[in-house]
Amino acid sequence: MTSTAPAQDLSIEEATALAPAVDAVHAAARVAAGAFLVDVRSAAGRDATGAIPGATVVDRYSVDETFDLASAAKLAPVVSLDTPIVVVCGSVRGSGPVAAALREKGYTNVVHVEGGAGAWRDAGLPFEPGTDGTGK
Repeated sequence: MTSTAPAQDLSIEEATALAPAVDAVHAAARVAAGAFLVDVRSAAGRDATGAIPGATVVDRYSVDETFDLASAAKLAPVVSLDTPIVVVCGSVRGSGPVAAALREKGYTNVVHVEGGAGAWRDAGLPFEPGTDGTGK
């Protein structure tokens, strides 16, 4: 099944209204406490801007299948609808719709990163540089 969570042309306020957005430092604290970090950026986006070590890459168009608790394709760290999940993209316009789609599926502990992967990098959090040279 295909997700209905592609990037959308939303204002930051609209994207944040879809699901709670947290700053990168708070997102990293959630991950350190056990939240599952999901990167929904494209391969080209990750190659250019860099990667977050430990993030699981999920195609935004396969969210329905990879987060379906009954699916054989379900991601192993996702054990219940209470699984803490942090979604990151290039911006909240990508992560907001994905986080909202997970909430619509019944996940109760989902947030997305305000400012996306760039904010994670700029906060000095672990980050592998991309080909654009902005990684630290």
